[in-house]
Amino acid sequence: MKYPIRQVSEKTGISPCVLRCYEKEGLLPHIGRSEGGIRFYTAQDLEQSGLISCLKKTGMRLREIRTFVELKGKGPCTLRERCGILRRQQALVEQKMEEMRPSHDKVSRKPDHSLRLAEEYEKTGRA
Repeated sequence: MKYPIRQVSEKTGISPCVLRCYEKEGLLPHIGRSEGGIRFYTAQDLEQSGLISCLKKTGMRLREIRTFVELKGKGPCTLRERCGILRRQQALVEQKMEEMRPSHDKVSRKPDHSLRLAEEYEKTGRA
């Protein structure tokens, strides 16, 4: 099945502008075009777009993603290398999550604390 850029954008949440940028950067190297020059995407392109978006959200740089995509294009002989890239990124994400945990915990407690103060103020007129 072939998808126009608008539909890919709707399915992935990635703007058409960003999709075109990914293509230009070599992250989506095999985007087809109609005779009129209109881009069309396959299910595989859709999956690749989702992976790129996911990797970007983890903080991976475009050049690192490009390296990953280029390795993928070389086939199964690069599976171990790609696995290493993903494992390193996984470790970085886990490290960031641990660093954020204290802030998350504090922010999570604040609404309840503020609500108790508001209720006390409403009852007594003082906080």
